[in-house]
Amino acid sequence: MTTESPRWFTSSYSDNGGQCVEVATNLVASRGVVPVRDSKWADGPVLDVSAAAFAAFLGGVKAV
Repeated sequence: MTTESPRWFTSSYSDNGGQCVEVATNLVASRGVVPVRDSKWADGPVLDVSAAAFAAFLGGVKAV
């Protein structure tokens, strides 16, 4: 079995001011989660958010 590593990225809307989160959407298909971490603390904790919860979050953000 191979283990896929997260491919981290920040939003294209980020101003690169260092106050961002990074996400790894490449794990949705294989694990059903979107890992999220603090961009300032790459070795810190990672929060695994379900794909459905992340999609709902994005929908709420886009509606604002």
